[in-house]
Amino acid sequence: MVPRNPRNKSRKKVTKKDPVCIDGIRPRPMFIDYKDLDLLCKLTNRHGRIVSRRKTGCHASSQHAVSRAIKRARFMALMSYTGG
Repeated sequence: MVPRNPRNKSRKKVTKKDPVCIDGIRPRPMFIDYKDLDLLCKLTNRHGRIVSRRKTGCHASSQHAVSRAIKRARFMALMSYTGG
């Protein structure tokens, strides 16, 4: 067998926590307040784009609610469409 790349050997796959869940419990119905700018700014990058599920660790329903809340906040001029 050919030895694998030694750099990949030390990496461990870490499961990320959903930032929307409160104490590990998803809120029902799934709703994120568009006025909660601290949470929404964490879920956007420095260019103002919505960060993907892979990077944030959100579940699918959480990610839909996040994108909806970010778009509402942008429309209400609470967040900018671009970074800066």
